[in-house]
Amino acid sequence: MLKNRLSVLIVFILNPNLWVFSQEPEDYQLVTVGFYNLENLFDAENDPITFDDDRTPEGKDRWTEAIYEDKLSKMAEVIAQIGPPEAENGPAVLGVAEIENRKVLEDLVSQPVLQKTDYGIVHYDSPDRRGIDVGFLYDKTVFQPIISKAYELKLVDPERENKRIYTRDQLLVSGNLVGERVHIIVNHWPSRSGGEARTQARRVAAAVLNRKIIDSILSQEPYAKIITMGDLNDDPKDKSVKKGLKAKAKRKHVGLKDVYNPMEALAKQGLGTLAYRDSWNLFDQILLSSAWLKKDYDSFQYYKAGIFNKQFLQTPGGAYKDYPFRSFANGMYTGGYSDHFPVYVCLIRKVKN
Repeated sequence: MLKNRLSVLIVFILNPNLWVFSQEPEDYQLVTVGFYNLENLFDAENDPITFDDDRTPEGKDRWTEAIYEDKLSKMAEVIAQIGPPEAENGPAVLGVAEIENRKVLEDLVSQPVLQKTDYGIVHYDSPDRRGIDVGFLYDKTVFQPIISKAYELKLVDPERENKRIYTRDQLLVSGNLVGERVHIIVNHWPSRSGGEARTQARRVAAAVLNRKIIDSILSQEPYAKIITMGDLNDDPKDKSVKKGLKAKAKRKHVGLKDVYNPMEALAKQGLGTLAYRDSWNLFDQILLSSAWLKKDYDSFQYYKAGIFNKQFLQTPGGAYKDYPFRSFANGMYTGGYSDHFPVYVCLIRKVKN
């Protein structure tokens, strides 16, 4: 059951000197949609058909059942809290990355702190060479999936005689969000391993595939409510996002077929979801189609976006103080959480009296 409500004055900037707002606060339903890179959530079992040998008790990482259970507990602790302070519940919908299989998601949603939310799972095994997938969790009382599909990203390496590069699928889930039809795509684009410039074309290809999925939906539903989210391994200003996805940083520049990227404003504030060599990146992003940007709140509309970077998720001291408190470093389990902060967007709808 959707319990989140808030009373707000909806404010729009018509120009820098003119503010128009409602005279009386109104009640709105609030839904949080989030994304979280779980940093290699593997079980401790050796799967003979995936490259998970390091994440076993006998493997390089000494990944035991006790460590796996602690990691699950830590991930569940975070997920239960993702969202703004005014949200009473965790995310109604959550995209996740760096998971080994469906089993780890089943174990995750079975954690005590998440059992009050009856989370369903959408998952497909991907051909990624590391054996990691994306996944989709949803509160069954808020979201009902109708159809889902995994889109394979086919890449080759021209420097290695066009040898196939195996990476993550892009997951599309279409369904009803409290009675409204929405489409959500979960991504984990190719990494920068080997160099940002050398691997840029792979992320551009991922963006092109993502854009094709969006366009195919819009061709059938011109005013479709679409959310695409994930660890893009690129920043909001990069070519893959700006040109590949046709993402706009300002609402006023968003055309009918464009997508709005609220994360670009956060990046310009110096915020990020992961850090490397004393520099922040905002690879984890959530973008929305134009149908979410109307000023009529009789249906769900975009309200705000955020990075869930609470103090407990930050490295407490040392050279990496304030960086995401990752769960694995220097060849050992740290008891931390993830090398990424989660991100979220809030959707609101006027409560009908």
